[in-house]
Amino acid sequence: MDVLTILAAPQIQNIVVLIGIDIVVGILAALKNKEFVLGKLGGFMKKGIVAYVLGLGILMVVAEALPSLSLVVTVAYFLVILALIGSILDNLGKLGLPVPKMLRK
Repeated sequence: MDVLTILAAPQIQNIVVLIGIDIVVGILAALKNKEFVLGKLGGFMKKGIVAYVLGLGILMVVAEALPSLSLVVTVAYFLVILALIGSILDNLGKLGLPVPKMLRK
């Protein structure tokens, strides 16, 4: 499995889309609340994009070599999706939209 195949995987594309949405909504919330700091955006790029995309990509490669670990990839994917959705909902709450506290991160 090469890098382009990994990046073309629907799981990776879904994560990248959710990261993009999270970044945009997070920036809007920070601007609204006058909390925008450019350095935090850079930190999220390292923490979010690299950790989620690279982490899942590595798991996908390992699972291809060891098919018994394919369930780990699925579980990791859903945990990443849930974390990103929680972050998006948290940012929507910061924008003033009514989001139940149990759905926020």
